[in-house]
Order: sequence, then C-alpha cells, then structure tokens
Amino acid sequence: MSSTAGKMVSSRSELELDHPNIEDYLPSGSSINEPRGKLRLRDLLDISPTLTEAAGAIVDDSFTRCFKSNPPEPWNWNIYLFPLWCCGVIVRYCLLFPLRCITLAFGWFIFLSTFIPVHSLLKGQDRLRKKIERVLVEMICSFFVASWTGVVRYHGPRPSIRPKQVYVANHTSMIDFIVLEQMTAFAVIMQKHPGWVGLLQSTILESVGCIWFNRSEAKDREIVARKLRNHVQGTDNNPLLIFPEGTCVNNNYTVMFKKGAFELDCTVCPIAIKYNKIFVDAFWNSRKQSFTMHLLQLMTSWAVVCEVWYLEPQTIRPDETAIEFAERVRDMISHRAGLKKVPWDGYLKYSRPSSKHSERKQQSFAESILARLEEK
Repeated sequence: MSSTAGKMVSSRSELELDHPNIEDYLPSGSSINEPRGKLRLRDLLDISPTLTEAAGAIVDDSFTRCFKSNPPEPWNWNIYLFPLWCCGVIVRYCLLFPLRCITLAFGWFIFLSTFIPVHSLLKGQDRLRKKIERVLVEMICSFFVASWTGVVRYHGPRPSIRPKQVYVANHTSMIDFIVLEQMTAFAVIMQKHPGWVGLLQSTILESVGCIWFNRSEAKDREIVARKLRNHVQGTDNNPLLIFPEGTCVNNNYTVMFKKGAFELDCTVCPIAIKYNKIFVDAFWNSRKQSFTMHLLQLMTSWAVVCEVWYLEPQTIRPDETAIEFAERVRDMISHRAGLKKVPWDGYLKYSRPSSKHSERKQQSFAESILARLEEK
C-alpha cells in the first residue's frame, strides 16, 4: 500500500509540473494570497470574459464553419431507394464521366492545335494575337463547364474592357474563375499553384494578363500591388478580376475582404456567385483535396448549378476609407448571393495568430483569477 501511495504522489507531482504558473503572467511584484473563503466552481467560471469567449468558440465556431464542406445527406436509406441510387452511380461513372472526359479532351485538342501556332507565329501582331488568345481561353473554359454539365445563369450586363475598372467576387473554388472566364476573358489575381495547374498559369493564362503571387512571400505583395496599378490603367488590357477574400470559403459565408482591390482609385464592379448544392458541393477544400480530385468530383456528379450576378459598379465615397468601401461591397455581394457575413480574416486559415495576442489573453486571464482569489 505504501509503495502504491508513493507512486500516486509522484505521478501527481509530475502532473503538477505541467500546469502553467499563473504568477508568470502577472506584473512583477504581484502574488497570490491565500483565499479567505471557500472557493466554488461557479466563482471560477465567472472570473473573466475570456472563459465566455472560449465557451462560445467551442459551442459556435463561426471561423471553422466557413471552411467546412457539408457532406450530402444519404437518401438511399431503404430497400426501395437503394436500387435507384445504384443505377445513378452506374450512369454517372460509366456513362456521363467517359462522355465528359471525351468532351474535355476534344476541347483541349482544338485549343492547343490553335493556341500554339497563334502564340508562336503572331508575336509581332500583339493586338490580333491577344484577341485570338482571349477567344481561345473563353472557349476552353466553356469546355470545362460542359465537362461538369454546368448549368450557369448570368444576370446583369456582361463585363467590358474599360480602363480604371476592377471586378471583385466571392470565392468558393478555383472553378469560380472558369465559370466567369467562359463569358469574359478576365485577367485574374491568383495564388501560384504547383503541378499541372501551375504549368497552365505560367503558359496559357499568362497570355490574358493574369498575375500570380505566393502567399508566403511578403515581397510579392509590393510587386503585385504595382502590377495591379499598371494593369488597371491600360486601355486594352483584359478586365481585372480579384477574389478579395484571399481563400476559398464554402459558399455559405463571406470573410473579410482585403483592401488592396479597393485602394486602386478605380471603379469596383461586384460579382456575386452562388452554387446550388442539390447535385454537388462546389467548395474546394484545398487542405484535404487536390484540385485534380476536386475536378473528378465535379465530373462524376450530375451537374454543377450556379447563379452569377453582375452588380452595379461602385466608387469610393469622399468620406469613406478603403476598409469601409470593401465592407460596403461585401454587403452587396453577401445580400445578393444569400451569404452570411463573418468578421474573420481568411488568411488565419493558413497561419497561427500572433504570439503577442496569445500572451495578452493569458495575462488577462491570470489577472482575473488573481482578482477573484483575493476577493475570497
């Protein structure tokens, strides 16, 4: 018995070594006095709004919900529906998928057999070359949409080439660019990707004036900002398209817009995109799924159904900051597409909060505990 008790005491002391020392987060000279009364659990639960924030984050984590894909509800739940579901799987994978692959391959054949000669032989005739390349990019994007049996309805006037104008849209997947590009050859601002997507970015999409950046490179921000200003001043450049959220969101919410697109001193044209999830969820969770697998998921679904609204162009007001302008445009897009606004920075998806922020929270929490103990 004595040896068992000794082990329990030693293990308890080892656990206590892992506990944080509250006095480490208090100002110098502070100490914890012995409590003068009986301390109850409800006293500790009432010590600080910090615990309220933590409990709220556990119960309703609105940040994580922005980047979660919603799995479809199973409907083949009885003996009558299961055979129909099996027939649907056979049709989608054995009939529609091969036909869609053939359609996409045929589109690539036409595109490459035309794009390569045009890009190589018309180097001295930039205006004609850009016009043909613009049509070809729109064509291959149309083949991509056809490979998903895309049903896309566009509302509002079609975008046109004008100087000092930028288009901004909410972002759900890389296919947002394809859906918009089949109607108008935009020059898009996009994260540089590896693999075959990166190859397309550095070859084909360069021809329509797209601008790439690396999210992990701080110096890329200055380079991109300079390229943006130069692009919007050009009279013959393709319309500039920016996804100011900076990351893919699951088409139920909108996160904070980056202010860079709203500091260019030009007209901002909002675009609202809403996907119908009855057949497939178009959200691309890049942390769990490659873009190739995402495309295969779309090509093996029944259809991709989407609504696109070209909203009224907006200009910054005299008494308005760039951040306020961005929020006003986000309000328009959220309202039109039926999306919920959340006060989160999408880049937190890729990086941890600052250590200084965590230390301030820890110190505030420790001071609250000290104040409650001293009252007792």
